[in-house]
Amino acid sequence: MDGIDAVLMNISGKHCNVLGTFDKKYPNKLRQQLLKASQDWENTNIDQLGRLDHWVGEVFRDAALDLIKNCKVRANDVIAIGSHGQTIRHQPQAVKPYTMQIGDPNVIASGTRITTVTDFRRRDIAVGGEGAPLTPIFHQLLFSEDKINRVVINIGGMTNLTILNKDLNDIVGFDSGPGNILIDNWIQENLNQPIDISGKWAGKGKVNKDLLNDLIADPYFDLSPPKSTGFEYFNIKWLKQYLSTNTISPEDIQRTLVCLTAESIYRAITQNNSDTQEVIFCGGGIKNDTLMYEVKARLKNIKISTTSDYGIDANYLEAAAFAYLAKHTLSKKAGNIPSVTGANQAEILGGIYLV
Repeated sequence: MDGIDAVLMNISGKHCNVLGTFDKKYPNKLRQQLLKASQDWENTNIDQLGRLDHWVGEVFRDAALDLIKNCKVRANDVIAIGSHGQTIRHQPQAVKPYTMQIGDPNVIASGTRITTVTDFRRRDIAVGGEGAPLTPIFHQLLFSEDKINRVVINIGGMTNLTILNKDLNDIVGFDSGPGNILIDNWIQENLNQPIDISGKWAGKGKVNKDLLNDLIADPYFDLSPPKSTGFEYFNIKWLKQYLSTNTISPEDIQRTLVCLTAESIYRAITQNNSDTQEVIFCGGGIKNDTLMYEVKARLKNIKISTTSDYGIDANYLEAAAFAYLAKHTLSKKAGNIPSVTGANQAEILGGIYLV
């Protein structure tokens, strides 16, 4: 919930050309209310959600307008906007499964005069899927080769993997566990900072192996894919249940949380694609130098790259993926991969708001 990443893309067949990028921070008041709504959901009412839905839509609208202005294009030159929305809650394993992303597409479409495609995840859930991850279809387009076993890893709030094995027809993709969420939560609680810039605070600490062993023993890490998770599960409350009997310095806890993300990535790779030859990273987590140090220490004999090395800015790959998914929807093509999400069938994803 740091803000919005936006890209302007020209997509032609398998060629995806990024014409411009833009990132916009949420207003602090909005960010605080989004965090509260997602983490204290039991005390969030319909009126609050309705207001946030409209407000996020306004900020998304403005980000799109700023992007096209910066790129010196006109709104009627843009075929569509693909808007993932801001996830407030993700419960694919509930008795009545659901996922909720807000950011009113009516506000976006009307305010930009650009057709808007949104609500990508619920169609997959409707046919028994996890609704996530949805980016592997884009990862396959960009990085799949028949000569190399690759894993594409996005370290966002959560960490998701796409396994592109040269010998397999079916792609595997899943959430390995927390990415930045616990690292961000812990520094926010202790230093009142939203992120640990470059992992400098974690760099001052030492891993507590007992705590790490307790954290990595959580049943989620041993689940077989398909699986997805979110901040409903991995959050500050989850962490604190392991801290009640331990007296550990805050910076040591931060380093241990960094190691949890790194260790869960390592285990996900070794358990699901032991013959990995290259790992391609993207997402905000790659800016955390301490995290990447811990990751590389565990993947010593594997080539480490970022999507930027292949021409797609690692900070904007997720945004680019939803532009691609929007094009799929408008072309009446399925956007989910059942082997990834666990869906019963492939489906055209999302809703289209025409102008």
